Amino acid sequence: MNPGIPESWNPSSNTSSLIYILDLFGVAVFAITGSLGAGRKHMDLFGVVVLAIVTALGGGTIRDLVIGAGPVFWISDPVYLFVATVTALVTFLISRFFDFPRYILLTADAFGLAVFTVVGIERSLAFEIFPGIAVVMGIMTGVAGGMLRDVLSGEIPLILRREIYATASLCGAVTFFIILGSFDSHTLAVIASIFVTLVLRLSAIKWNLSLPVFISRDET
Repeated sequence: MNPGIPESWNPSSNTSSLIYILDLFGVAVFAITGSLGAGRKHMDLFGVVVLAIVTALGGGTIRDLVIGAGPVFWISDPVYLFVATVTALVTFLISRFFDFPRYILLTADAFGLAVFTVVGIERSLAFEIFPGIAVVMGIMTGVAGGMLRDVLSGEIPLILRREIYATASLCGAVTFFIILGSFDSHTLAVIASIFVTLVLRLSAIKWNLSLPVFISRDET
């Protein structure tokens, strides 16, 4: 058992099913953001599908490669690839008749960030990764797909902007272990982590919150 994790920690089958559903939900949400990002750059159908898949599966793929979890999750379970592809096609069709405002993309991205942060932690703990590293893997799962999306679509990645993005994921990941250690409740830890990440990210979007910027003395 990992140090820092209660010895009684043993996710029930119901909780495991919840994580799986959340994971698929996160894939669908990030596929939507990838599709909308491709649409803003006027990509064709193939480009939309590719960017959606990269956004939805990129973070988890990098995580699995880093922790040595093989085969990669969407190879062992093709449902992930199916969900990402179908979501991209549906989004492409709907966008032909409905103009998605930018705030929808940002809100969907916030939900994906919150869900994938928890999923990344869960996946890491399943391989008995140290909690501190599991936090990093949670953040990586949450932000890497969006980074790939922004880079491929010619945008500055959200994680490199002044907005609170990776910080929200970090706070949510830390909350997971605080709640798990304090209340020994896996389900509560999952809910609290998602809630904290989502609230912080949505608050940053609404009120344009950001961390302090480094400014040298010769620039003042």
